[in-house]
Amino acid sequence: MNIYTKTGDKGESSLYGGERRTKDDLRFEAYGTVDELNATLGLALAQEGAADYLKRLLEIQQELFTIGSELACPPDKNVSELKLVDEFEVKSLEDDMDKLGTELQPLQNFILPGGSSLSTHLHLARTVCRRAERAAVRLNKIEPVRPVLLQFLNRLSDYLFVVARHANQTLGKNELIWPGRN
Repeated sequence: MNIYTKTGDKGESSLYGGERRTKDDLRFEAYGTVDELNATLGLALAQEGAADYLKRLLEIQQELFTIGSELACPPDKNVSELKLVDEFEVKSLEDDMDKLGTELQPLQNFILPGGSSLSTHLHLARTVCRRAERAAVRLNKIEPVRPVLLQFLNRLSDYLFVVARHANQTLGKNELIWPGRN
């Protein structure tokens, strides 16, 4: 089986179910950015110290793949065969943040991405997550997106921030404080 199909050579692609749209369609933007986020998490997992977060981040990658699959479906397509992300996964992110947060010093300043390579990659994933959320919000203005997907992406960016801080602490790296403009 060939990877290339040549069906997208004129700037169109197919959604799940076969509907053709131009590649700059907001639905492609939304699930493409979720795919980019997933790849960015894979990059983070390749960093030293990632083993402490491996199980949870792999679960999140699975959830992101499910979200991408759902976003690849036009609103009239039945996605009942998928086990969709729901409020349980949002609550799980909140619970994980609460647990990790008890191990961190309260924030006193804004921090800059940096410290360990793992933390820096997690901050990169956080920013891609924010972009995925914005793409899903734009899509939701013209085609319905289940509200829980927006909630999940919103919580996930917060979760990645907390994990990035936790990774620096675990790896003995200082957070980079933004001094502000004096």
